[in-house]
Formats: sequence, structure tokens, C-alpha cells
Amino acid sequence: MTATTGVPDPDAGHPVTGLDEVVHQRARLGILTIAHEARRVEFGYLRTHLELTAGNLSKHLSVLETAGLIEIQKGYEGRRGRTWITLTATGTTALANEIARLKQLIARVETTDGQ
Repeated sequence: MTATTGVPDPDAGHPVTGLDEVVHQRARLGILTIAHEARRVEFGYLRTHLELTAGNLSKHLSVLETAGLIEIQKGYEGRRGRTWITLTATGTTALANEIARLKQLIARVETTDGQ
């Protein structure tokens, strides 16, 4: 990463070395992506669309919350308890950095495919 832009530095080695293990895991990447798209997403929506059990989703949310990438809010909608997830500024940056690294990997593959 460059210190000024937060964009992966192409001279800093292979792009795969910059992938973030917390972000890159399939379910967590899905959570961050959906939270980015929706601004605020409900637990049940994530569970259904990512095809996770409630327990599995809870564990992934805990990892992301501990890393400071999401905020979790609990409340009620009518009489039903609800859990809402929002992406933090740190989460937005982490997601953008992960996508930038993935784009670098894709570019390398596309470049070598043409040779």
C-alpha cells in the first residue's frame, strides 16, 4: 500500500500477499459487499442471501466487528428483535483495498492469457 493513497503499490510484490485474511474469506467478503451496497443490512437478509446458518453468520460478524470493519446494532421492529449491520469507514477502506488487489490479480491473469 502506498502511504498517501491507500492503493496497493504495484512494486510491493505479488498482489496476493496484500490480501487481507479477515476480508478475503468468502462469507466475510459477501457481508462487506452487501453492507456496502445496502448501507444498512438486516441479519436475516445476510443469512438468506449468503446461505449461512445463524451461528456461522454470527461468528463471521464477530470477526468483522472485532476488526472494526462493521458496526452491529440490535433493536426491535415491532415486537421482533432485529440485528442491523453497517459498514464502518475502516470497513469501506478494507473492502476497497481488497477489490484493488483482486483487480491486480485479474489483470495479471488477463495479461498472461494473451501471450
